[in-house]
Amino acid sequence: MVELGLGMMRLPVLDENDFSSVDYDQITKMIDALMDAGFNCFDTAYPYHEGLSEVALRKCLVERYPRDSFKVFDKLPTFAITEESQLEPIFKEQLERCGVEYFDYYLMHNVSGYSEKGWLDVDSFSFANKKKEEGYIKHLGLSTHANAEFLDNMLTIHPEMEFVLLQINYLDWEDEGIESRKCWEVARKHNKPIMVMEAFKGGFLSDVPKEAEKLMKEYAPDKSVVSWAMRFVANLDGVFLVLTGASSLEQVEENIVEFNNATPLNDEELNVISEVSEIINANITVDCTKCRYCVDSCSEEIDIAKLFDLYNKEKILGENDWSPIGNAYVNYSKIPGVGIASDCTECELCIEECPQEINIPEVLKDVAKTFETEGYGFTN
Repeated sequence: MVELGLGMMRLPVLDENDFSSVDYDQITKMIDALMDAGFNCFDTAYPYHEGLSEVALRKCLVERYPRDSFKVFDKLPTFAITEESQLEPIFKEQLERCGVEYFDYYLMHNVSGYSEKGWLDVDSFSFANKKKEEGYIKHLGLSTHANAEFLDNMLTIHPEMEFVLLQINYLDWEDEGIESRKCWEVARKHNKPIMVMEAFKGGFLSDVPKEAEKLMKEYAPDKSVVSWAMRFVANLDGVFLVLTGASSLEQVEENIVEFNNATPLNDEELNVISEVSEIINANITVDCTKCRYCVDSCSEEIDIAKLFDLYNKEKILGENDWSPIGNAYVNYSKIPGVGIASDCTECELCIEECPQEINIPEVLKDVAKTFETEGYGFTN
């Protein structure tokens, strides 16, 4: 049976320019809505919201509900580990932040080439297996943004992994870089249950171009744009959990409705999705899912995810000269202490952190050319 879970990576904030200003009141309402609807899976990770995602899980869930009424998913940050001595303190800190004595599901976080120091040079797999033997982990798995061949090798080397967390959505299904379908096939080959992340691709699939929305509405006037993305992932063989990265109570409520009505797509609808994917790909300039892994690595305090979001919206709208989106960029640039696109030093540390393998410094040059113009009051 497939379940709906809350991925606590993009939580609501009180100040949109301060990612650590999590809105505990709204998060509590989001969790209550899911629990009231019969959904009890909550996924967090060590770096989310500068560590405050785990804290929010404790305050808004763990301290308010009986422990046996919900399931906690957390992850070992392999990309942040360089030596054995880090493992125990990080794991202990996670338990304390979450306020739990054990994790229902625990994952090796983003096992891939760029995080190999944390799982190849350091034997973090053995550490996690030991924690499972000790009862601190009920189920152990891995997440990855790597390709299908890499995943196949990892599951062959580590058959003890009980499940996998994969980026799957209809837009990435046939993408040659992300290889959603191929990774799903590998997981099925190894008989590993699948958790789905990025079902809406960081919001792209809930706010598609007008041309794409028109196709969907012509075929099914009563279906929302979001429902197509939900129906695609919720009916895939082997999937046991779909994570919504909702960032508001309204989004959670909508996701609950769409999940409960997630009937399988027929052949005609799959053809519509194929056409929609072509339209979206033609309009997306930067394939950013707003995971924000890059932001923490930026020495210039550039909110890369925010700037890429503005840039994508500007390009989709095809604005020229002045636009409300450009004006939003200007307003953001006036905040003391924040970096803007032209502040990039091209150190390339952000590239190493990006699951989508975006050449971030190059794209930031285009962002600067788009917004940092004389028309918006910028001077060379």
